[in-house]
Amino acid sequence: MGERSTGDNLLERTAQLAALHRAYATVTATGNGVLVLLGGEAGGGKTALVRRFRAEVTATRPVLWGSCDPLWTPRPLGPFLEMEELAELGVKSYELAIGIIRDVRARPGLILVLEDLHWADEATLDVLSVLGRRIATIPALVIATYRSDEVGRGHPLRRLLGELQGPAVRRLSVEPLSEHAVGELAGVHGRDGSALHRATGGNPFFVTEVLARDDGDVPLTVRDAVLARAGRLSPAAAAVLDVVSIVPPYAEMPLIVEEDGLDEALRAGMLESVPGGVAFRHELARLTIEESLAAHRRLDLHRRVLAGLLAKEESADPSRVAHHAEAAGDAETVVIWAPRAAEQAAASGAHREAAAQYARALRFAAGLSPRERAELLERRSYECYLTEQTTDSIAALREAIRERRQAGDRLGEAVALSNLSRRLWCGGFPDDAAEAGREALRLLEGSPGRELAVACTNQASIAMNIEEYGDAMELGTRALRLGERFGDAEVVVHSLNNLGTMMMLNGEPEGIGNLERSLATAEREGLEEHIGRAYIHAGWAMTRTRSYHLVSWLGRGVTVCDDLGLDGWKHYVLAHRARYHLDVGRWEAAAADAEWILANCGPVPLLRIIALSVVGLLAARRGDADPWPMLDEMRALTAGRAELQYLAPSATARAEAAWLAGGPVEAEIAEAWDLARRRRSPWVLGELAWLRRLSGGTGEDLPEIKIPEPYADQLTGHVHASAERWRKRGCAYDAALALAGGTDEADLRAALAEFQRLGARPAATVVTRRLRSRGVRDIPRGPQRWTRDNPAELTRREVEVLALVQQGLSNVEIAGRLFLSTKTVHHHVSAILRKLGVSRRGQAAAEASRLDLTP
Repeated sequence: MGERSTGDNLLERTAQLAALHRAYATVTATGNGVLVLLGGEAGGGKTALVRRFRAEVTATRPVLWGSCDPLWTPRPLGPFLEMEELAELGVKSYELAIGIIRDVRARPGLILVLEDLHWADEATLDVLSVLGRRIATIPALVIATYRSDEVGRGHPLRRLLGELQGPAVRRLSVEPLSEHAVGELAGVHGRDGSALHRATGGNPFFVTEVLARDDGDVPLTVRDAVLARAGRLSPAAAAVLDVVSIVPPYAEMPLIVEEDGLDEALRAGMLESVPGGVAFRHELARLTIEESLAAHRRLDLHRRVLAGLLAKEESADPSRVAHHAEAAGDAETVVIWAPRAAEQAAASGAHREAAAQYARALRFAAGLSPRERAELLERRSYECYLTEQTTDSIAALREAIRERRQAGDRLGEAVALSNLSRRLWCGGFPDDAAEAGREALRLLEGSPGRELAVACTNQASIAMNIEEYGDAMELGTRALRLGERFGDAEVVVHSLNNLGTMMMLNGEPEGIGNLERSLATAEREGLEEHIGRAYIHAGWAMTRTRSYHLVSWLGRGVTVCDDLGLDGWKHYVLAHRARYHLDVGRWEAAAADAEWILANCGPVPLLRIIALSVVGLLAARRGDADPWPMLDEMRALTAGRAELQYLAPSATARAEAAWLAGGPVEAEIAEAWDLARRRRSPWVLGELAWLRRLSGGTGEDLPEIKIPEPYADQLTGHVHASAERWRKRGCAYDAALALAGGTDEADLRAALAEFQRLGARPAATVVTRRLRSRGVRDIPRGPQRWTRDNPAELTRREVEVLALVQQGLSNVEIAGRLFLSTKTVHHHVSAILRKLGVSRRGQAAAEASRLDLTP
């Protein structure tokens, strides 16, 4: 729960209170929404501040207020469960968010307070994500509070805070009270303000608790202060505190037997009335009382609360029942109610909490049969899979297979093996994945049922991922027919995706029809994983084949995956979007997406390979940074891989960088070339063959397959036709590359002009050398006349950056001053150092003064 006020006056909170009033004034005056993210340490006064705002503001609608639960496994959508007005808007996070948006647009002026987001469940964060991204168009004020000292780098809320940006998102913080403010409070009680400030660090809650003591001492910890205050209560009131302490976020009245004690505890100010029951005024106080309980007393209290909840079983919250059953050591109740809590969490989109509830049930599952344990393990594996807990997902499924085997459940074992093959593939174990899939098919020989359909579609997926066209099409078609025969929507959706993706990768554009059918069916059936999969594979296939008339899939994919809480799926769509931006010349956007992936997606190999290929190519094409550290990291990630989706981005990026640097490309493309020949992959072979041709090689060993038209035209010398095809696809750089491979002076001049327009200096230099080798002398140096007149050939922007470098500003400060990204400033500084022939910023500043390069 929230913090106590430090009295009637909110000391040193005037600015924050005014900011909240301004935010609501914006909502009422303009109809544009505002999201306020209010952070501060535990006990910092966040709740007191928001309560004062609620008391002062004149709102057109009741203020809706909800808090996240400090349970071991939080209730899905916990804070929204406390808001009766929103109860009918939806049970899934996306439905609830859209329902709130629709309601607010019909009745503007809502104030929505979400407290203690450091405890938020996954579904609650999903709702806030949707509201936050659309807040500017929603006439509402959303206030979200969190403990900044409990949101570390890996916390789910930290990632969301980084994503929520823009003028409609405002950030506030409550800082500890100053010594002057603490002295003012202490003086009223005749205390030493300086000593109190030293002891409390200015934490408002701690200050209040200390001043509530009568003995005049300053305790060493907040625990001492809270326990001393509780020690002055009667045994009946202390018993009430004990009960309420083990029932977060609040205790319902039927759970509290000692009515007289309740009145005393409320009068003492340690508890407060809330809708539905009573709660501690501050979570630190609740924790202190709970931790002070003897083990036997805590166990007895949890058993009492559990009995009270089960007395009204039809209305009991599964998460709370499971929480107290575990604390009470009631295994039978845990294995009944934890799976119910997991199902409830999964239904609302809180898949991480669902996985935790299944783990809770499994800790108490020793008395279950092997089949029952296997079912719990399989469910946990799936929820872990959805939340990128791949290692745990694989481990749970392996254990489930052992349980199925022990039970003699041949069909169940085969299905689990099929699912394991999919998990292993996602975890980066292709050989193990293929073996598990083959074992599943072996077990299912002679059993042409749904289980065989699942096994076939999973094996088709593996074949599609390694781009074995024949196996993917044969198994995928067989699975589709079985799925349609048995009415299994998930098999149908999965098979259509496999078939459509394989067709597109093979240069068959009609494959998009299968992907569209897969997506439509997945949406109709609520198969969220497969919705995300459709967008991922559309992104993969369109970037491989440069089919950018399908680009709307990328934008929709990011939004839909975000709304559904499919973070892992969204990351892949973002990675493919980075490649799209690179190909169509939106290089700043490409850098932004790729750098976000590298910063936020951890060690996932394929994601890093795609992102590193983008940033490496950007550096190589611009010539303003060394691309090889990124390209070397990328190649290291391909070690031991036998899939083109891993090898092709690495090989093509490294080969192009080598060509731009004047080096040989054969060593860079050899492995990918051999694999692409075996897989008969037309687009990969076309690109590799063209890179080889650019660097002076031949295409003599090109296999007899149909190379796609842009590359086929280039390889046969029809560069004009090829360039036009690339332009129609929006790929200006590729069009210039096509012309750069020609022999006609006009073609080379056109390529040079396009490279100069794009800022692709190394490619422009290559073409310039080719023109000069043909005796051409009147070669344009590009449209930047001002740059040519600069003694060091610095651009206008580079001169601006250099002037700020001379002033001693960092890259971050320069970015803020010039409204650029920090990465862009880094590129400019690298280019400046290279052009000036120096290695350090100080040397660049000195050289700028010597040459009078800056104003």
